[in-house]
Amino acid sequence: MIKEHLIKLRIEKFKKEEWKKFCNARNISLTSLIINSVEGKILDNERRIILKFIEKQDNLFVKIETNINQVARIVNGQKHVSDLELKRFSDQLLEVVKLKEKQNAVFVKIYAMLAK
Repeated sequence: MIKEHLIKLRIEKFKKEEWKKFCNARNISLTSLIINSVEGKILDNERRIILKFIEKQDNLFVKIETNINQVARIVNGQKHVSDLELKRFSDQLLEVVKLKEKQNAVFVKIYAMLAK
């Protein structure tokens, strides 16, 4: 898309400097700040933070899944698990499933925000 039009804003010099500091701190352009603010979109730096958070959460669940596989190997090697240990492990698996479902619901909302 070719940007052909220019909009001039008149603001006080100190206000422009404040906006520039704000943008520099967040590693975004002044143009991006203004356009995204007017259009109600998420700022580029916030988008990067959210994507980093999603990646971190995904990595956390990969570690949990790896631990579950390790426990399964130990159990298979022993060929015996007490009823109490099995119940405790099953309860923890159910909790992981619930957390994963909540996480996915949050991700759907985040993706909807990012799509704006």
